[in-house]
Order: sequence, then C-alpha cells, then structure tokens
Amino acid sequence: MIVAGIGLRQAATEAALRDALAAAGQAPQAIAVLSIKATPAVHAVAKSLALPLMQFDETDIADKDTLTSSPRVASRFVTGSVAEALALAGAAKDGQKARLLAPRVKSACGMATAALAERIPS
Repeated sequence: MIVAGIGLRQAATEAALRDALAAAGQAPQAIAVLSIKATPAVHAVAKSLALPLMQFDETDIADKDTLTSSPRVASRFVTGSVAEALALAGAAKDGQKARLLAPRVKSACGMATAALAERIPS
C-alpha cells in the first residue's frame, strides 16, 4: 500500500493539494494528514480521488526519521517533515514497516507538501 502524507498550511486550496500530490509522481492508495489540518480542502480532494483519509495526531509522527528536515517543523512536531512522517505513519499502520519512496515535494504555490511511503512486505 502506498500512502501520501500531506503537509499543508491552513489556507491551502484543493488546487495546491492536487499539485503536491501530482508532483509526488505516483498515485497513492490513501492520504494521511494531521487531524488538526484535516481542512475541507483535504476532505474534498480525498473524496474526489476516492481515497481513504487517515488522520493522525502530532504524537503519531514525533521522532519519525525523515529524508528531509525543516528546523521550524522539527521544533514544533519533533520530526523533520510532516508530510514524510505522515506517509510513514499511514503506511506503517497496524504495526507494519514502511519506507519513504522519495523526499517530500511542494506544490508550486508552496502551500502544500506531499511524500509517499509504502508498506514493506513482512
């Protein structure tokens, strides 16, 4: 299963989210987002793509090893990249192991990021 982790600013539009997902380069089978960032735009994109929306708390992504790191994100969320950590959390749900497919990518407007992770077969 491939999960797209989405990082976003509260004002991110559906277009920004779609742009970030497209930039990731591969269609996910689910979307993961922080519960506090599950905006109407996120719900609309997940619904229009017919993808399950997985919601996580900040504690679920803390201390996840990511490929990229933002000092601002690290100080607030205790991980280097929200999108990458969410992708890992979503793909590793139910105790599975997961790996990132690539570093996070940004939408052209910079309002959203996306990263993909896949479950590692046990």
